[in-house]
Order: sequence, then C-alpha cells, then structure tokens
Amino acid sequence: MGKLAVRALRAVLAVVLAGTVFVQVGMVWALVGGSDPEDGSLPLTSFRVITILGMVSAQVALVCVWRLVAMVRRGTVFSHAAFRYVDILIGTIVAVALLWFAVTIVNAPGQRDDPGVSVIMAGIGVAILGVALMVLVLRMLLAQAVARDVEAARMQAELDEVI
Repeated sequence: MGKLAVRALRAVLAVVLAGTVFVQVGMVWALVGGSDPEDGSLPLTSFRVITILGMVSAQVALVCVWRLVAMVRRGTVFSHAAFRYVDILIGTIVAVALLWFAVTIVNAPGQRDDPGVSVIMAGIGVAILGVALMVLVLRMLLAQAVARDVEAARMQAELDEVI
C-alpha cells in the first residue's frame, strides 16, 4: 500500500471521525437541553440516543480500520493480531445494523399510511448485515493467508536447517 493511499485514507478517516464527534456533541447537547418539540409530535429523544450510539459504533470501526491500515503499512497484517480488529469491525457493523432496525421500529408508527418506507428501511438494515457478512468472508481469507504465512515460515525454517 503506497504512502499516498495511506495518507489519503487516514485523512478521510480523520475527517469522518471529527464529523462523528461533532454530531455526537450536538446530539448530547440536544438531549441535555431537552429541546423536544412541544407541539405533541414524536419526541426525538429515542432518535438522538440511537444516533449517539451509531456514532460510537462508527468511531470504533474507524479506529479499527486505522489500526489495520497501520498494520498493512508495516507489513504485519498477516498476523493473529489483525483478527482482533477485524472481529471488532464485524461487531460494530452488526451493531449499526441493529441500531438501524431500531430506527426503523421507532419510525414505523409514523409510516402507517405508507408502509413501503419501513420495508425499504428494513431492507437497508439487511444490506448492512450483508456488509458484516462480507467482512466475515474477508476474515476467513485473512485466516487462510495467516495460516499459509505460518506454513511458509515453518518450511523456510526447515529449509534453512537443511542448508
């Protein structure tokens, strides 16, 4: 992975992380300030809590990706240490999907006239779970690569003994 690609990815990750922190601060401020609508419409508290939790999940995922990029740059990604970050990443993606389903459930009563919106939102949640499954498949590929790397190191050691 080239230096330019690593720097560009880190810049994007830093901007997204700063954006999520900004949104979180705004949501916490709104929760503490108690600025729910007074006209009897749906209180926004549940949406705000879900948003804050979603931002935490996104931040954890960003940190994991940052660490994995650092491992790629150092050439140590094919090690057992990478599994910790990949497993956490899979967990955060599943958490985001569950949070999205919570948004769908909280939003559903307002969509009684047009239930298609709730169906589309549920479909998006399933798509998010699909991303988690794709990362799980990539984890399996990483496991195979680590196993082959260990085997290659063992074979190299045997060859060094013979020579």
